[in-house]
Amino acid sequence: MNSTVQSDSTAQAGEATRRKRVGRFRRFRQRIKDFWYRVSEGRQVNDLWKQFTADARASYGFYGKDVGWEELQKVPRWRRPFHTAKEFFWALILKLAPARRVLLLIAIVWLVLAEASKGSEFVVVIALLLLLSFELADKVIMKRDLEIAREIQSWLVPAHPPAVAGADIAFATRPQNSVAGDYYDAFFPAGDAGAGSKLVLVIADVVGKSVPAALLMATLQASLRTIAGEGVTLGELVVRLNRYACAHSLDGLRFTTAVICEYDPQTRRLSYVNAGHNEPILRRASGALEKLETGGLPLGIRFPFDYETASVEVQPGDALIFYTDGVVEAFNERGEEFGNERWANVIRGLPAMSAEKSLQFLMETVDGFVGGTRQSDDITCMVFRGV
Repeated sequence: MNSTVQSDSTAQAGEATRRKRVGRFRRFRQRIKDFWYRVSEGRQVNDLWKQFTADARASYGFYGKDVGWEELQKVPRWRRPFHTAKEFFWALILKLAPARRVLLLIAIVWLVLAEASKGSEFVVVIALLLLLSFELADKVIMKRDLEIAREIQSWLVPAHPPAVAGADIAFATRPQNSVAGDYYDAFFPAGDAGAGSKLVLVIADVVGKSVPAALLMATLQASLRTIAGEGVTLGELVVRLNRYACAHSLDGLRFTTAVICEYDPQTRRLSYVNAGHNEPILRRASGALEKLETGGLPLGIRFPFDYETASVEVQPGDALIFYTDGVVEAFNERGEEFGNERWANVIRGLPAMSAEKSLQFLMETVDGFVGGTRQSDDITCMVFRGV
């Protein structure tokens, strides 16, 4: 009897111990999962690998611009790896502030000495972590400022298209960085679609990227809205925009390509000027394609300059596609460019659907081609459909 009780007690104790171990293991596994989720933000391994490869390509391109590739071709083949590594090292270190360069060099020298003496690695780790913390702090501060700039920039473009008789409009933009040099707009200068009011449509691309381009985009938006509000003709509007752009283009170095249009809902006639921009494509209901190419030089190149105007009628079933060069210059993992011909074929096969669905179809086609490759330029697209 006593032996049976003792055996049961031993079994119960063993089961309790097993349950505790299982409980500890589950808690440990959950902590690992929580840690991984916090680090990876819940992304799958494939997504993380795509992001890593995109970052690696972008970093290679960023530092590779400072490498003297032509000079490296003159170096004997067996010595090129060493010289290439040296060039990339200098390209990296010269991006740092002088004090941080010294800290990095001290860490490298200390690492060599520590390896020789088999000790002091801890000091090297601390120095590198300190350097990383400096760089990370700069990036976080810059990212915060760019996020604020992006929010301000979003105020300068319409969140929703205006209601237009006989037309359906949709637009989307994706900055390469936090802020963009692309600009789109659709508005009635008088503030509403009253009798006789004409809709102003515009898509523009300021040369360059990020903050400098975004600042010029903001000045273009302010100038356009101000001049259009004065009720001037389309030709006068473009001339005055060009005058302002030339005055602030650094002798033509900071120019802007743009397509500026006026649409009359009463007559369905769209008048336009193409100032050196990618030609918008008008897909007729029959499937035929027309390009809006009449105009002249980009804004900011030369003043005075006489811009030509032209007009087309947008009938029910027609689709007019505006876009920036970031669309056709997008490339995939093999370095292949999306290209104008592929873009035209996609528009030619555009199904009969709403402007929003058409925009989604176009953007998803570009995304499918690009895959996991990091975006190399701002991408903006606007669809104007006759209904």
